[in-house]
Amino acid sequence: MSNNESYPNGCSLSTFVKAKRREQGWTQVQLADYAGVGLRFVRELEQGKASLRLDKVNQVLDLFSACVGPVSIDRSIYADS
Repeated sequence: MSNNESYPNGCSLSTFVKAKRREQGWTQVQLADYAGVGLRFVRELEQGKASLRLDKVNQVLDLFSACVGPVSIDRSIYADS
């Protein structure tokens, strides 16, 4: 199964992190330890907390060769026709 099939467009950050952690067979405690963040942070991340420190999010995502960054938005889809 390709990454696109495992993680459909629009999947949330929390879903992505939880799925990647489970693929590795890691507990939340192990993920926190490997990423150098607290267990509470991992729990909040996986629960979809609305406000999280971006540097810590990227510490976790780095374990999965990913990061949060700017993405261009095609605003033309919102233009009136």
